[in-house]
Amino acid sequence: MQLSTKVRYAARAMIELTMLYKGEPVQLNDIACNQNISVKYLEQIMGPLRAKGIVRTQKGSKGGYHLAADPGEITLYDIVESIEGSMAPVSCVDDTSSCDRHHTCVTRQVWARMKDVVSEELKSKTLADLAAQQSKVNMAI
Repeated sequence: MQLSTKVRYAARAMIELTMLYKGEPVQLNDIACNQNISVKYLEQIMGPLRAKGIVRTQKGSKGGYHLAADPGEITLYDIVESIEGSMAPVSCVDDTSSCDRHHTCVTRQVWARMKDVVSEELKSKTLADLAAQQSKVNMAI
């Protein structure tokens, strides 16, 4: 299982947004510059996050992006799911109608546990946690 570049960039952008947010919306250019991500690509990444209600936008000269909830309430799972969808490694974990062998398939049980383990790990990491860790890493450099 490998996560897409969009997910990795989304996580980096959301941590950056958390670290830069001081009450005013953060311009996408600032996030893009700090994370070395093109603004166009970042716009594509922010769309699903906005659609899921994780970020909000403010238009105008002082516009930009800000978190729609407290960083302690937004998890890495929320971000990954917004970009990738389900954490299930195979479709039959979420939709048993996609496989007529789901009742007798022992590997489906493994895939379901795999989804649960990955989901729980991602749910255990909030943007507040990750921003705090990033601050420590930045200070050590």
